Amino acid sequence: MKFSTPLHEAILIKRYKRFLVDVTLPDGSVTTLHCPNTGSMLNCAEPGSRVWYSVAANASRKYPFTWEVVEVDGRHKVGINTGKANALVREALAENVIDTLRGYANIQSEVVYGSERSRVDFLLSGGAADSRDCYVEVKSVTLGLGDGLGAFPDAVTSRGQKHLRELMAVHRAGHRAILLFCVQHSGIERVVPADHIDPKYGAMLRDAHGVGVEVKAYGVEFAVDGMTLRRELPVLLA
Repeated sequence: MKFSTPLHEAILIKRYKRFLVDVTLPDGSVTTLHCPNTGSMLNCAEPGSRVWYSVAANASRKYPFTWEVVEVDGRHKVGINTGKANALVREALAENVIDTLRGYANIQSEVVYGSERSRVDFLLSGGAADSRDCYVEVKSVTLGLGDGLGAFPDAVTSRGQKHLRELMAVHRAGHRAILLFCVQHSGIERVVPADHIDPKYGAMLRDAHGVGVEVKAYGVEFAVDGMTLRRELPVLLA
């Protein structure tokens, strides 16, 4: 996935009001970026960090600059724009990058499903060796715990718990159900449930996997002009 325009570098001052972040530009001036991430951004918003931002084509936007990437621990890049996760996965689906999801003829986005009226990120159907419809829920992973370990979620997520209930119901109805972690952190090599943050989610994730919901993780490779979903990572649920 290519960035629509080249990214610009700055230094993080602080994040506030969830959707705003102040940065220092190379010329020493200060400006405000839009922060496209509603999570806690734990370990991803340390003052003094290098950040990269995009510039909107629409100059009339109140905040035309959007925070896209941050450097953590002085070496790892993290894509903090959660909206990019679905775009990365859709591109990977179209290019048959994800081994277990190859060959589907139809890819639909944001399809309403389930008793709780959720919107599944992707509904795949037709053409694959597995004739069942396949429901794919995508979660963006940015929380690094060190030593190559990443975790989800970075805050208590009742919405995430709802999605797991819906996926379990889909599986019981005879369809494929997949939770796909899109790991936008170059330092993460394996993913675990963040039991220390949301133990209920961790327990529910293990229950979902136990009844047949497939749990996968794929990591992002960063380049100067974009990001690509490339490498499968282990998800540790034991």
